[in-house]
Amino acid sequence: MKIGVLTGGGDCPGLNPAIRGFVMRALDYGDECWGLRDGWRGLVENIVESEPLTVGRVEEIIRQGGTMLGSSRTNPFKEGQEADLEKCLSHIRSNHFDVIAALGGDDTLGVANRLYHEHGIKTVGIPKTMDNDLSETDYTFGFDSAVAVATDALDRLKDTAKSHSRIMVLEVMGRHAGWVALYTAIAGGADWILIPEQMEPADPKAPDAAAHRTQKLAAELNEMVQHLKAARARGKNYGLVVVSEGVQAPKPAETEVKVDAFGHIILAEQGIGRYVAQWIESETKFETREASIGHIQRGGAPTVFDRVLATRLGIKAADCIHEGQFGMMVAIRGNEIVAVDLRKAVGISKTVPLSLYNELKTLFNK
Repeated sequence: MKIGVLTGGGDCPGLNPAIRGFVMRALDYGDECWGLRDGWRGLVENIVESEPLTVGRVEEIIRQGGTMLGSSRTNPFKEGQEADLEKCLSHIRSNHFDVIAALGGDDTLGVANRLYHEHGIKTVGIPKTMDNDLSETDYTFGFDSAVAVATDALDRLKDTAKSHSRIMVLEVMGRHAGWVALYTAIAGGADWILIPEQMEPADPKAPDAAAHRTQKLAAELNEMVQHLKAARARGKNYGLVVVSEGVQAPKPAETEVKVDAFGHIILAEQGIGRYVAQWIESETKFETREASIGHIQRGGAPTVFDRVLATRLGIKAADCIHEGQFGMMVAIRGNEIVAVDLRKAVGISKTVPLSLYNELKTLFNK
């Protein structure tokens, strides 16, 4: 069987171990794995590697961050670019690919899902995202590594905060799910946390949804300020606040909003960390600084957890192909690696349940 392998969306630690596990298992079945460069762009532009993936090419990559195949946010289903989809389908046929193995998050796997259900292309998905926001799986690889990097950053900021009697605000990535922020705040002993789920109205599509988020953010910020003042009054000379990039700061109506190929707002340009830091300093008069680690979360060697998880998911994906389970995504449930329906895994983000946040909030209000 000839399998095309691609990695799409933002890179994260674990992609290379997943490729390695997949290729090694596929070779057990006598399959040929061919790398497609730069995500779905590899099929749109027919950028296929000149030789198949072999043990020699993948055996050393388990410790490497990023992806040996390159990545992009190319969306062959983007409205107005229908020719890209036709090219994608044509190149799958001309290269005689029997299956496409896609490693990615909601967007990348959403394309794999549509190719299977709308065009009959056999696909299997392997879930990666440091945001941990894919449904139907307990964890995605990349998440543990991202939290490790963010926690290290928070530990370092604590040293500076204590030395200068400052409040330090750390903005972390995570799109519209607060998993990275939540785990970082817990592991780093933060004084306060702000995640998108706290601000979300019951009906996100309601006409007053934006106003609801703004009001809820103001209420949370005021509560945070009172807590930071109380901590200073009892003798704590510093404070740590973790905020997820997906928390929306109020913007003037005429502000231009930039989006990517999948229509997602580019959150790095929203500046929520700076907004929160300015609010704190204005209301408390405590010296406050903000830091955003941004794409530093994406790079570097994967943690042991991510190396093992990614490897197991890659092996299971190759097994799915051998067993004829297409239109599926491999996932971890407890400690078991299983296959789940791609349709259930994409389209609906797995966000932090408010019950979990409320359970842990006691850690942020002492």
